[in-house]
Amino acid sequence: RTDDGHSVDPGSAGLLGRRGPRSKQPFMVTFFRASPNPSRIPRAAKPPRRRQPKKSNDLPHPNKLPGIFDDVHTTDGRQVCRRHELYVSFQDLGWLDWVIAPQGYSAYYCEGECAFPLDSCMNATNHAHPASVLCPHKLSATSVLYYDSNNNVILKKHRNMVVKSCGCH
Repeated sequence: RTDDGHSVDPGSAGLLGRRGPRSKQPFMVTFFRASPNPSRIPRAAKPPRRRQPKKSNDLPHPNKLPGIFDDVHTTDGRQVCRRHELYVSFQDLGWLDWVIAPQGYSAYYCEGECAFPLDSCMNATNHAHPASVLCPHKLSATSVLYYDSNNNVILKKHRNMVVKSCGCH
């Protein structure tokens, strides 16, 4: 609807649904040069076995889908995207005069390389190249008990303080 209440046909504005004419469906063209020796993680040779469907609670991390990397390094030694330990100490920050508890907390951080959609070995041009960025995927809160400027004791839950998982976006 427009500001004055009139209806507008999305097709007349150039928007198509998935059932629109094939000649008007969007597409993307990419150009890249592949290295003669592309880096990839070799698969372990295992005998074929009958696959059993796993229940979500049988996975090592119930809310995490299995990734394409089982190891934390690629064949050329680069580290893939993952979460690392980072402890934030309120004593080291000089905050123990006003922070009552906790003494600190595990914040974690993300580090590594994103190999999707194009790995760095492919020498992709910068033109319309959708580069992946490593960043926290899920964050959680942490509670801090502290004195405010009037010496009142405050318990506050601070959002997005702990990295729960990392991802390439």
